[in-house]
Amino acid sequence: MVETRPGSYEIPQEMREFADKSVEQARKAFDGFVGAAHRTVDAMESSAEVLQTGAHDVGRKAIAIAETNVAASFAFAQKLVRATDMVEVMQIQAEFLQSQMEAMRVQAKELGSTFTAKASGKTPPKSP
Repeated sequence: MVETRPGSYEIPQEMREFADKSVEQARKAFDGFVGAAHRTVDAMESSAEVLQTGAHDVGRKAIAIAETNVAASFAFAQKLVRATDMVEVMQIQAEFLQSQMEAMRVQAKELGSTFTAKASGKTPPKSP
């Protein structure tokens, strides 16, 4: 019988491998989706109306934000799968939430700048 300490949990290696593979498959599926989204935006850019309104810049910014957030979520999921105890799970969760709140603040500011610049006909500032 395997003895575990309080607050720890044991996930069989097969389950960890399965979860890790599932996260990787989901990441690949999302990469395919993002590729299709990029191709769609590229196709839309050929439209004079879209070019005139600047919507393609906003669309590209939104896709970039989504890519960043999903990549962070996949990294988070992989860290969780590899966690060895509940303390580590809670630490990973807290770090992820903190980093995502900061990312949302920065992304909202960037997207707002892009919208404002497009509405006024100016070029939006480049993000760092």
